[in-house]
Amino acid sequence: MSRIHEALKKAEQERGGTVQVDTAAAPSGPAKADSSREYRATVAAAEVPSRTGVIAAPAANSLMFDDLVSRCAHPHWHPDPNENVFLNPDLSSHAAEQFRTLRSRLYQLRTHQHLRRMLITSSIPAEGKTFMANNLAQAIAQQPDCHVLMIDADLRCSRLHVPLGAPSSPGLTDYLRGEADEMAIIQHGQEGNLCFIAGGREVTDASELLSNGRLRMLLDSVTPAFDWVIIDSPPCLPVADSIGLADLCEGVLLIVRSGSTPAQAAKRTCQELQKKNVVGVVLNAVSEEHAYSSYYGHYGYTREARSAKGSRK
Repeated sequence: MSRIHEALKKAEQERGGTVQVDTAAAPSGPAKADSSREYRATVAAAEVPSRTGVIAAPAANSLMFDDLVSRCAHPHWHPDPNENVFLNPDLSSHAAEQFRTLRSRLYQLRTHQHLRRMLITSSIPAEGKTFMANNLAQAIAQQPDCHVLMIDADLRCSRLHVPLGAPSSPGLTDYLRGEADEMAIIQHGQEGNLCFIAGGREVTDASELLSNGRLRMLLDSVTPAFDWVIIDSPPCLPVADSIGLADLCEGVLLIVRSGSTPAQAAKRTCQELQKKNVVGVVLNAVSEEHAYSSYYGHYGYTREARSAKGSRK
């Protein structure tokens, strides 16, 4: 965990610094980018214990990707190019390349440990975890024959369907309430290797649903069909949902927004996740001049450059 604390210390030192916008990046929504500035973020790898095994071969009776795709829902997605660094030529090519760097780093970690289900979380809202989950999944799914399932498990504020332009329901809440089966909630909305489970209809008992045992059943059922399962979770500190979700995953990526996330909040989150397998920290919204050599990448992020008064996740 030493590099995690190093990243948090760096974030604390940079609090109050200027967040900068990539001049080539298209703004999301009505906000306009300031063409006179640039934006960067950095990613720090956590030290992780070595474990044996990479990914076990699926059992003979496991559901395979092609079979799953033939049976799941096929809505037509309308991806938002302002949310996907791989679709918009106006977005920085450097941004896409750094998501590929993060993808490579995760594969390196997987040579030493079992790592297939990855939880993306943060300390508080508006740190960029949903953007991170979407673009990381997109980066992995671009590889030939690499199948990815992206799940919106932030049931209190589901938003992962927005960048995909996908239906928000039926989704995870419908399955957890026993109102839909797994094939009804899994979407394959475009050609390629990416599938998606939306958050579903709004509920008032999110914690109870996530802990009723059905999510574990779902993951155990569909995980063998995918090389990676990327799960977007709620922030750690406002609610306890992400701690339980971490128990269902082999790895956790923690998002920290430089110059914004309170240091005490980040430290408390690390304490909450101490017994979970935190494989890395994404230090978001770091200006280029503050980057340093222990970070293994940078990525541009237009949405994160907007005012802190917004409703970013």
